[in-house]
Amino acid sequence: MSDRPSRTGEREYKEITTVLEDREAIRRAREQGRLATLATFVKLSGPGWLQSAITLGGGSLAGALYLGVLGGYSLLWVQPLAMIMGVIMLSAIGYVTLSTGRRPFEMINREVNPVLGWGWALAALVANMVWILPQFAMSTAAAQQSLMPGVFGSQAMGDTTAKLILVILLAAASITVVWSYGSGGRGVKVFELILKLMVAVIVLSFFGVVIRMSLGGLLPWGEILRGLVPDLTMLSQPAAAYAPFLEAVDTQFREFWSSRIVADQRDFMITAAAVAVGINMTFLMPYALLKRGWSSEFRGLAIFDLSTGMFIPFLLVTGCVVIASAAQFHTRPAEGLLVELRDGETATEPAPAILRGYREIAEARVRAELGGVAFAALTGEEVAQRVKALPAADQRMAAMLVRRDAFDLAHSLSPLIGAGFSQIIFGLGVLGMGLSTAIVIMIINGFVVCEILGRPGNRWLFRMGALLPCIGAMLGPFFWRQASFYLVVPVSVLGMMLLPIAYLTFMVMMNTRSLLGDHMPSGGARLIWNLLMAVAVTLAGLGSLWSVWSRAQWGGIAAIALFGALVLAVHLLRSRRRSEAP
Repeated sequence: MSDRPSRTGEREYKEITTVLEDREAIRRAREQGRLATLATFVKLSGPGWLQSAITLGGGSLAGALYLGVLGGYSLLWVQPLAMIMGVIMLSAIGYVTLSTGRRPFEMINREVNPVLGWGWALAALVANMVWILPQFAMSTAAAQQSLMPGVFGSQAMGDTTAKLILVILLAAASITVVWSYGSGGRGVKVFELILKLMVAVIVLSFFGVVIRMSLGGLLPWGEILRGLVPDLTMLSQPAAAYAPFLEAVDTQFREFWSSRIVADQRDFMITAAAVAVGINMTFLMPYALLKRGWSSEFRGLAIFDLSTGMFIPFLLVTGCVVIASAAQFHTRPAEGLLVELRDGETATEPAPAILRGYREIAEARVRAELGGVAFAALTGEEVAQRVKALPAADQRMAAMLVRRDAFDLAHSLSPLIGAGFSQIIFGLGVLGMGLSTAIVIMIINGFVVCEILGRPGNRWLFRMGALLPCIGAMLGPFFWRQASFYLVVPVSVLGMMLLPIAYLTFMVMMNTRSLLGDHMPSGGARLIWNLLMAVAVTLAGLGSLWSVWSRAQWGGIAAIALFGALVLAVHLLRSRRRSEAP
């Protein structure tokens, strides 16, 4: 006879015992005072670190890098502000979840609107399947270019063979860690400990670079601190450091470069804010809390967990990347680029992505000079000749605005902080980012699949759901560039369209007495909650409209209108049925 029921009962008993012990620890700590409560919260924290692990991924890294390239230190405030808004809204859905003990997918479908619930779950599912694609690609690149080029580099073995070996190793590590989470009980705490260590490696890696640069006297800390103060003028005018370079450009093309810089600043400020908290992250937090077995007594711990486990690591990592990127790249042409294009020779060969980015920007300048029709009539060779013939000031502007990646930053820092140190430290940080993000995306997908199929808490269904995005992650190093061309824009539009809608749904739930009962905030607490949530919903809404418009124009606006009409139609139908019911 199978002993599975007894094992299941034993596991459930251990989970209940753990929750009771944690609840008692919080009670005793509160009796002892604030320091004891703080120490206990630090010990019991966990779900917030999962959020930290997913938000410290490729999107945040790329956004922070290019914010530094574009705006220097003056854009340091963008990502922390977006994360504060995310913490507010995740705290809200956490508050509702812990107060009711109900699963949010079921709550939204039953109490608010099933279109919102299903849209939320399906958007999270699609986002998981797409945003996991670049994570293993980023990790394999870190191993091949920074950590072990002698073993996995293109000269050591074939590129495809090296990627295949690394992908198998990364997948095995990810599945092992996810399996421990799926086992429940102690496995959840082991998993969260592993994630904390991975996040610590990421933070220490990038923090170590900035400390090393600071000790070398390379960083203007007064200017850096001023960059933490929000400056909305960056939405309408170029960063101040571009002024002398714009003055050097011919008068008739000065407006072209100024408009291009402002457009890039605006787009990346909004994009960097958008990737701070994604639609799939909003699905993770409440289910991670339920997985822990937490209830209303843990609401303070949940908010503390988000404020420390998610916000502080994100602030440190993205801040350090912006600082290092600004110090090395802001208003500086990409290394070797101008030399190659002027003389036909270069001491440092620019990477293909750098050269391709330069040509795209320079060709846009040629198009602005000739007009769209005349430019379209040119052959490829004629376009290349026009690019080479651009004035030096225009070439410099194009070379300044080229996007760089983490490996370009590591290479640029080598003469300053040591080649070995920069390569290893950046390699570890990038590897940790890719791997930890992939693991948490797999966790989210397990939750989503269980909810969609109506089998919450099913351990094996959770594991099968977690495996689905892992397949995409394994394909990422081989097909990410091709897949990104077709998938990134529609998925970005879907996620940005639904994020403010999800925020608004959480705000409605926080103000629904029939749902929260006596747990609904009242008095001054309710006023503060609503003010903070209103700011978060407004900023998310404005960012959503801008992102959808810039990527999909009227098609994106039509999609928003169609979704809104569907929500309204279902709401009216449900209201009519309720009024007709006896």
